[in-house]
Amino acid sequence: MSTRTQNRLESDYGGITLEGRPHALSAWFVVALRLTMGGAFLGAGLGKFAFFAGEPFDASGYLMGAEGPVAGIYATMASNPAFMEFTNVVVPVTQVLIGLALITGAFVRLAALGGAMQMSMFYLGSWDVAGPLGFINSDFVYLVVFLAVAAFGAGRILGLDRYIEQLEVGGEALIDRYPKLRYLLG
Repeated sequence: MSTRTQNRLESDYGGITLEGRPHALSAWFVVALRLTMGGAFLGAGLGKFAFFAGEPFDASGYLMGAEGPVAGIYATMASNPAFMEFTNVVVPVTQVLIGLALITGAFVRLAALGGAMQMSMFYLGSWDVAGPLGFINSDFVYLVVFLAVAAFGAGRILGLDRYIEQLEVGGEALIDRYPKLRYLLG
């Protein structure tokens, strides 16, 4: 096994410079992180379908039981039947799509940002902030992991994004022709 390291992390933001040389195995753990989060979200989404769960998914109990800073907003949402029909479809479908995207490595940044948005909504709804550090719970950890997966461009490592970016469109690579796609792919 080769342990050569060509990786380099550098960032200069807000006058603070960070830099480092990650271990050669780091790329493998980025892939493992992407696959783990993909599997977790795919399983969560599939588990909400009546076919697997035995009964249809209903988010109203969660929304009505919210204790966080958005509890009132969530309770209002839960009292609207049209919103609940929408939510009961969108939550499991997006979780399945996020899971599949992360597992295949396609549109990883878009999927990871979608996962981070869901986790931030769960975090604000559950507001389980007990413990010595207060604000850190599993929802918050998932949120940060999704952001890390997006930041790493994890779809370019053993994922389909690496190939999607290079698809030829009008004689040039997709990512060169449409540079804004860098925010969705990677």
